[in-house]
Amino acid sequence: MRSFVKATAGIAMLFVLAASGCAENSGNAESPTSYAPYVSALTAAETDTAGSPTTYNLAFVIADGTECAPSWSGVYGVDDATVASRIAELKESGATVRVSFGGASGDELAARCGSASTLAKAYGAALDAAGSTQADFDIEGDELSDSGSVDLRSRAIALLQEERMDLSVSFTLPVMPSGLDEDGIALLNSANNHGVQVSTVNLMTMNYGESYDGDMGEYALAAAKSAHAQLRDVFGTSSATAWRAMALTSMIGVNDVDGETFSLQDAAQVREFAEEKGVAWVSMWSTVRDQQCAQGDAEDDAQTDCSGVEQEDGEFASVFAG
Repeated sequence: MRSFVKATAGIAMLFVLAASGCAENSGNAESPTSYAPYVSALTAAETDTAGSPTTYNLAFVIADGTECAPSWSGVYGVDDATVASRIAELKESGATVRVSFGGASGDELAARCGSASTLAKAYGAALDAAGSTQADFDIEGDELSDSGSVDLRSRAIALLQEERMDLSVSFTLPVMPSGLDEDGIALLNSANNHGVQVSTVNLMTMNYGESYDGDMGEYALAAAKSAHAQLRDVFGTSSATAWRAMALTSMIGVNDVDGETFSLQDAAQVREFAEEKGVAWVSMWSTVRDQQCAQGDAEDDAQTDCSGVEQEDGEFASVFAG
């Protein structure tokens, strides 16, 4: 997924797919699909609380320059007082926060840390600063195909889970209507081989390519169905468990790829499907974009602070929340 604009100042079940889904929701009749949007950890948006999120995905912790040091968007240290205040405000409603590591820009910590132990320590520092027991790893681009950092990350997460028995882990991965690609499957196999316990595989149902200029809602459902079969195969789990351990994240409005626009109707379609299948949570990129663009903004280009479609403020959140 995009980053926010920077502020100026297999095997014998070594992998355990958590049958209960993510920490705040098991995705069954007793615990319906929850709404967990991506938000900036640095800057508040008036639409953050729309839809009453159960969990906020805090974007993004990456490496600080060339060092194995966690930072928010490469700008602020994880213990920065301003960010701490921001996180405290998000929690006031009773919502939890999930720290998302990686994203589309900058270096994920696994690309900068020299050992699994130092990497685990860096991840732990960010989680502690946020007061979170939920870690999301948004791995995409070149880092998804970097087998060295993929393996290092898996080993570090396994170490971290040995220390923190309550740590819930999700992987956020790019997907096509045909499912996860070879690199995504390789990452999950790596986690499997190192004994990582994964609660959720979050699919980025967006940015498929210029040839995919049709119904974005249908593409999202096709991607979920294809990935569901892959998750069952990789993890050797039941159909119901694979659905409960899935999340779906859409880029609302005009996407980064020409011809892709995710509408309010698409959001309603995804929400209905997620409830029907028992998907753990639905999300969007991002709360700050959940508003109509000002007159004069380029309508054909994805904006960082608005959706590019006609809508009320917070309307996508309301639809995704159900």
